[in-house]
Amino acid sequence: MSRGRVDVRTDLEQVFRGHYARVVAVAARVLGSRDQAEDVAQEVFLSFGRSSVPADEAGGWLTVAATHTALNLLRSGRRRSSREEIAGDGPAVAPDVADLVITREERSSVRAALARLPHKQAAALVLRHSGLSYAEVAAALDMSPGSVGTTVRRAESHLLEELNRHASPE
Repeated sequence: MSRGRVDVRTDLEQVFRGHYARVVAVAARVLGSRDQAEDVAQEVFLSFGRSSVPADEAGGWLTVAATHTALNLLRSGRRRSSREEIAGDGPAVAPDVADLVITREERSSVRAALARLPHKQAAALVLRHSGLSYAEVAAALDMSPGSVGTTVRRAESHLLEELNRHASPE
């Protein structure tokens, strides 16, 4: 092998074509941004390209990787925002329609609350609400199918608690 040469999986293009839309959709559901979701998808497919995951197991692996990568990005963004606010560089406010602002704030609150959940709960919640069955979530997160429902219910409960805890009094 020559220096700097990277071997590419022969099945990468086929896997990419078959799963790209779903990977972006899962990441977009977590992040709320198609652009960021496409960045996550790029990172996930690069990781897949370096992995030894069999092509027939790619769907589950990619979905979980997209969920984890998006959650990590969400968490790092929350930490960055916190540091910026402490430094006095508060969030920029752009004039917009009131309803749009409220909707964005609500989505932002949900994403921030999701980022504060335990990682496995957040992943189970996102995967389940992305359309995966209990069996698929269980396989993806290496847990028993019987515990998926409990994990999702706990995640929903914790998400509601986080939303209520950080809700602004009106």
